[in-house]
Amino acid sequence: MDINDMKITYGENATQKASIEANEKMIDYETSNSLTYINFLSILKGLDLISEFYDVKAACSLKGTGVCSVALGQSLADAVMKAMDSNPIDFVNAVIVVSSEVDSEIARFLKDSNIIVAPKYTKSALEILESRNVTYVTIKTPLKDYKNYLSNEVKVTPLGTLTQAPNLSELDKDIFKVVSKVKPTVELIEDAIFAWKVAKHNNSQAIVIAKDLKTTAVAQGLQSASIEFVLDYACDSSKDAVLASDMPITVHDVNVAAQGRIGLIIVPFADKEVVAHADKYSISVITTGFTNIKY
Repeated sequence: MDINDMKITYGENATQKASIEANEKMIDYETSNSLTYINFLSILKGLDLISEFYDVKAACSLKGTGVCSVALGQSLADAVMKAMDSNPIDFVNAVIVVSSEVDSEIARFLKDSNIIVAPKYTKSALEILESRNVTYVTIKTPLKDYKNYLSNEVKVTPLGTLTQAPNLSELDKDIFKVVSKVKPTVELIEDAIFAWKVAKHNNSQAIVIAKDLKTTAVAQGLQSASIEFVLDYACDSSKDAVLASDMPITVHDVNVAAQGRIGLIIVPFADKEVVAHADKYSISVITTGFTNIKY
């Protein structure tokens, strides 16, 4: 279905009128069915996130604009299974966004999804999805080029029109530093980079727990106790895992992380007291040198 043939009957609520129009700077995509306003928000959030992993097999699940799970795998089927295992309850009837072609095996696994977003589908996969009336979106523009289509964010408000450039921040090896006495393993560093990229696309204060290149807990938009929340959710899977925060953390946060047996913390900045506390509990600390605050 072409965007010019699509009509949105209402916005986030039935009392709000809404619409979508084509513009000069948009990716090439097709959808099998009409999408709602909230569907578009979910798909955009998923593409923002999955485009960070365009060169690997990646999958994420979303409800609204809330990221439920993200995972990387040796194959796309592996990534999808890991994402489901991360949050099986919210995976059902979710919006699923993946980085590569969906085949019949994956289609059968995702047949109860709300929407599937992928660059390609095999013929047999489409037959399965259509038989289950699952909406599928085909992203024809290469994911590696997705960020080139991001424009300034504009908010028209009673106080004036706010504009800011998109967040195109990337981890820089010259700024990325291990500041703790305990040096992390290669596996922990890989999980740290993964978790940092996931946290970037969640509303602040965002906390992500990750292990073996999959999220075990994600918290966003909490004013306080975010770390307590994610560690309670992650439970035993937080042992030797990575904790990523989009903002600096406190000594109290380190104490809570230690109780959850976290192996590494990745944050924008860390003062000496925070690092000393991490050293006390043999937790590695990486600083990125910049924040990913998002509201």
